[in-house]
Amino acid sequence: MNTTTSLPEIPLPATIRSRYVDGINGLRMHVLEAGFETRGRPCLLLLHGFPELAYSWRKVMPVLAEVGYHVIAPDQRGYGRTTGWDPDYDGDLASFRLPNLVRDALGLVSAFGYKSVDAVVGHDFGSSVAAWCALIRPDVFRSVVMMSAPFGGPPSLPFNTVDGPVESAAEDPIHRDLAALPRPRKHYQWYYSTRAANNDMHRAPQGVHDFLRAYYHHKSADWKANQPYPLKSWTAAELAKLPTYYVMDLAKDMAATVAEEMPSAAEIAANKWLPDSELAFYSAEYERNGFQGGLQWYRCGTSGAFTAELQLWSGRTIDVRSAFISGKQDWGTYQRPGVYEAMQSKACTDMIGCHLVDGAGHWVQQEQPNQVSWLLVQFLRGAKA
Repeated sequence: MNTTTSLPEIPLPATIRSRYVDGINGLRMHVLEAGFETRGRPCLLLLHGFPELAYSWRKVMPVLAEVGYHVIAPDQRGYGRTTGWDPDYDGDLASFRLPNLVRDALGLVSAFGYKSVDAVVGHDFGSSVAAWCALIRPDVFRSVVMMSAPFGGPPSLPFNTVDGPVESAAEDPIHRDLAALPRPRKHYQWYYSTRAANNDMHRAPQGVHDFLRAYYHHKSADWKANQPYPLKSWTAAELAKLPTYYVMDLAKDMAATVAEEMPSAAEIAANKWLPDSELAFYSAEYERNGFQGGLQWYRCGTSGAFTAELQLWSGRTIDVRSAFISGKQDWGTYQRPGVYEAMQSKACTDMIGCHLVDGAGHWVQQEQPNQVSWLLVQFLRGAKA
C-alpha cells in the first residue's frame, strides 16, 4: 500500500484519508478511509454508483467511524483514481461483469486483513454490487444495505423445457415499442451502452461541470417534478411516465436531455448538499477519465452476454440481514416495475426495513446525510443484536 501526490488533493473532512492499495484483482485501487486510527475495528465497505465516486460517501463516513467502524470506500473499477481497468469501448468488457466486481470488493477487504465485514453498503449501481456480494459470499459480507436501486434476485434459468423448445434471447420489444410512441422514446441503459454515449457526455457542449450539475439536479429532490410512484408493468406506455433521465426522447443524447433542466444561478448558489466547490472535484475527475469506465457496467447488463453466468445463482436468495434506503423523491426505486416488491417478498429473506427518506432524490446519502447516517447506525446496531 502506498500514497501518491501526483493528482490534486481531494477536499475531504479531516477525519477521512485518501490512499492507494495495489494488487486488487489487477487494479491499483484508490480508497477513502475513516476510523483507521484504531486497529481491530469492524469493517464497513461502501460502494458508489454512476456517475459518482468514493467521494460520494464523504458525509456519512465520519459518523460511521465515530460509532466504532473502520470505513472503506473505494473508487470502483472504471472510476476516479483507481487504475488498471481498460478505458476502451472495444476493450475488456468482461472485467466489468458483476461477479468480477464482487471479486474486486472481496480482494479489497482481504487486503486490509478482514475475513468478514459487518456490512456492505451500495448506492445506485453499487447497490447491485453490494447485493451480489451478499448473495455470493455471505460468509464475508455479513449484512447488506442497498440504496436507490432495489435487487430483485438473480436471473432465472430456462425451466421445464425438456419437452419443448427453449426460447431464444431475442431483443426486448420494449425498445421498438418506446420508439413507436407518439413521443418517441428510448431507455437510458441502452443509450448508455452505445458507442456515442461517452463522447456525448465527456464532450458535452455545456462542458462536463455543467453537464454534471444538470444531471445531479434533475435526479435530486430539488427537481420538484420528481414525485415517484410504482409503475404497473414493463410496457412502453408505463415506462414513458418516467422522467427523461430514465426514458429519454429518442432523438436526444443525455447531455441535451439534462441541459433542459439546468438549474438557475440562484438555485446553484442555494444548493447546500452539492455546492459548486464540491461538484468541481467530480467534474475534474470525469474530465480526466471520461465516463466509459462506468458505462461498461451498463453494457454488461444490456448485452445479455453475461446473463448465463449470473444464472449460476438462479433461485438463490440474500439470507444475511438486509435493508433498503432510498430518497422519497427517487424514481430509481420504481424504475423497473415489480423489483422493489420482489426484493422484499422473495429476493431477501431477512429484510428488516425499507426507508424512503423525504427531501432526497437519487443522491440520498448526499442530499440527506444525517438521516442516512442515522438509519445506517440503527441498522448496524440491529445487525449486531
